[in-house]
Amino acid sequence: MPKVARELSALAVSKLRDVGMHAVGGAAGLQLVVGASGSKSWIVRIMVNGKRRDIGLGAYPEVGLADARDRTRELRRQVSAGIDPIAQRKAEAEASAAQMAAAVTFDEAAKSFIESHAGGWANIKHAQQWESTLATYASPVIGKLPVSEIRTAHVVEVLKPIWTTKTETAKRLRGRIEQVISAADALAERERLNPARWVGALDKVFPKPSKVATVKHHEAVPWRGLPKFMVNLRLRPGIAARALEFAILTAARSGEVRGMTWDEVDLAQRLWIVPGERMKMRREHRVPLSGAALELLKALPKVEEKYVFPSPFKGIQLSDMTLAAVMRRMKLTAVPHGFRSSFRDWAAEATNHPHAAAELALAHAVGNAVEAAYRRGDMLDKRRELMEDWAAYCGSAAVMEAAGVVELRQA
Repeated sequence: MPKVARELSALAVSKLRDVGMHAVGGAAGLQLVVGASGSKSWIVRIMVNGKRRDIGLGAYPEVGLADARDRTRELRRQVSAGIDPIAQRKAEAEASAAQMAAAVTFDEAAKSFIESHAGGWANIKHAQQWESTLATYASPVIGKLPVSEIRTAHVVEVLKPIWTTKTETAKRLRGRIEQVISAADALAERERLNPARWVGALDKVFPKPSKVATVKHHEAVPWRGLPKFMVNLRLRPGIAARALEFAILTAARSGEVRGMTWDEVDLAQRLWIVPGERMKMRREHRVPLSGAALELLKALPKVEEKYVFPSPFKGIQLSDMTLAAVMRRMKLTAVPHGFRSSFRDWAAEATNHPHAAAELALAHAVGNAVEAAYRRGDMLDKRRELMEDWAAYCGSAAVMEAAGVVELRQA
């Protein structure tokens, strides 16, 4: 027969200090575990289906001696009745988790989704757009509903008021609702067709977005008007104008230029290396600097700043509206992002540079997945030639217009 432990009093248990396991008696298998840090907790050693199991009962003194003995006796009664206490505890925990998951509201699921995905979004505005659209359109209708109870009819109620009047917003909103519901269903291990899916659900209710609203691209200065525009831009003072000029010369996105730091620039190698975390595709992007881009950087005021194009408010980057404001003051309706389109059109229509080089200059993915898997280089030398030609074209009106200011109203 197994040795029966001497039954210790509550006072004796409180005085146990030696690191290790101490049988306290009063209930077979009950032991107090004293850790190296002095912490104490209860375990029960018990045979379940022929296997020894250690079952935790909680920390001491939160769980007192009498309570620990009562719980031990109850566990032994369960084993005698053929019940596996650990399996039962796991089943109860899973049932509780499933019940909690089923009760998660759409607002709670949306908040959790945005928090968990924000780190993977290149632009902080992306998270703000998610929050804004869901709060404005979805939350008033389905925000308080448990995700498990949301049906396609609810999603239709959200989208119907804006499907034909704000089609692009509605299209994005539908996709965001679908992603939030998918994530919540996955966490709850709930299998069902997503009520916000397009194919097989909402495509039966709404017309295709392309049928009710044309796609509106970023308005751009036509490439043939770029030289005149650059003359006027170079006459404008200020760090914002220089940032816009640099963005045009490098065909970069506004956010990449505004967040540009001096430690990303290698003047000797004539390179600007944008780290992956600042790129839309989350991949490092090497930008060859043309002679004009290099001279622009060298001519910038020498100030002790982290950013190449710093905000007037020390220590922060220019706001996302600063470059657009330069264009508005020039009486243009085009936007900074449109210059990437101007560059792409120029490369395609006015040069013989490879298509892939122009796409890589814009930090776009080139080809299908198979081609991408075999493409190891980034065509840096070819892109250097491309960007030199682009800079030369952008400055080609300088000689003609040197005598005076061009009043550019429309490119």
